[in-house]
Formats: sequence, C-alpha cells, structure tokens
Amino acid sequence: MGCMASSHDNTPLLRLERAGRTFRMGEVEVQALADVNLDIRPGELLVILGPSGSGKSTLLNLIGGLDRPTRGRVWYRDDDLTAMSDAQLTDYRRERVGFIFQFYNLMPTLTAYENVQVATELARDPLDPATALAMVGLSERAEHFPAQLSGGEQQRVSVARALAKRPELLLADEPTGALDITAARNVLSLLQQLNREQGLTTIIITHNPAIAAIANRTIRLASGHMAEIHENETPVAADEIEW
Repeated sequence: MGCMASSHDNTPLLRLERAGRTFRMGEVEVQALADVNLDIRPGELLVILGPSGSGKSTLLNLIGGLDRPTRGRVWYRDDDLTAMSDAQLTDYRRERVGFIFQFYNLMPTLTAYENVQVATELARDPLDPATALAMVGLSERAEHFPAQLSGGEQQRVSVARALAKRPELLLADEPTGALDITAARNVLSLLQQLNREQGLTTIIITHNPAIAAIANRTIRLASGHMAEIHENETPVAADEIEW
C-alpha cells in the first residue's frame, strides 16, 4: 500500500502533548479527557480500553481530527493538528485516516462495490474498489446490497471502504460491538492481518478487555485519565481470544 509508514521508523506517527477536552453542559464543565501524553508508533496495533464514559471516543476523535483539544497539542508527524484550519483537518481525515465504526454506516441502496467506490472518489490516490474488497475477502459479494450481507460481512465492507483511501492510520471505534463472537473474531483477524502485512498503524477502541490480547500495546482509560499502559510482547491471534 502506497504511503504506509515502516514499523521500523522510530518517529511517532502521532503525538499527544497534554491533550485534554472539556465540554460545557449548561453551567457545568465536564472533563471528557484529562491531560494525555502519548506517542503512537508507526505500524503498531494499539488497543484503547475502558468503560463507557472513560474518554475513549474523545481520544479517538482528537487523533482522527474529528475534534480539537481544548488544551494541549496533537501532532501528526510534523503537522500540528491543533493549529489546522477546518479545511486542513478535512484533508487530514480524507488523506491520512481510515475510520471504522460500530455501526457500519453503509448506504443501503448501494452495493458493496459502490459503497467502497464512494470513498475512493474523495481520495487522492485510492485503491480500486475491487482490490479493496478482495483484501477483505469479499470479491464474491461485491454486487450484494448491505441487506443481503451478514453483520460481519457488512463490517468487512466498511473496512474495505477505509482501506480504499490508502490511509496511514486506521481508527476502529468498537468495530465488533454489534457482532457475535465468530464474526467479531473474523473482523479482528482481518485488522490484525492488515496491521502485520501492510504495516498499517491501527487503533482499536473497545470496552471489551479480551480484545487487548491482540495488541502490541494497550492503554486503559478511566474517567478521562490514562490509568495504565501495557506493552504486550506476545500478541495472540484474534481467532484464539475468548469472551
């Protein structure tokens, strides 16, 4: 894949420096994320773990350029995302980041191929949709509509849609939350395979502690704070995890 970073590169792909996010609800300020210091390494598979309300999605939104910190900085290589204009952040999301969400966000009136094709029309140097679908094992299902696909297959279409942009960073927010364990393992195996074979920096957000076993590194969030960072020397294959 075109522009993916080498896992041997020691320069962080992303760096958060005392990044925090506070929301105002009426007269009350709610701290969704406290001052987070974090380097995200090129080529790593990182799991961000924590219960609902722990700050996981807020952190993902800062990394993905969907939101800005109210204090601190977020760097993508040498680019300060915090200082970017809205148009520059849109370009960052479009060119650099692939997103996968819990609910697949597929367009029901488009085939699997056409759902992927929509993403390629926005990218500078996209993969052919057929190539992206082949990478996720769905070549035979390209002309099927979402309603004709299982939940696991629909999620794999959303992975293909993200891959088609040739991102440097893949962000998956609860990607298995709507799936049974068999389909969940298949999707996680796919993400693990892409990370290993393509060197695609991958961040998975989940409330499910079992998923941490597949990661190179796990960050546990609690009440907006980084409570623990765990280095995993021996990640397990996704099809071996149980919950």
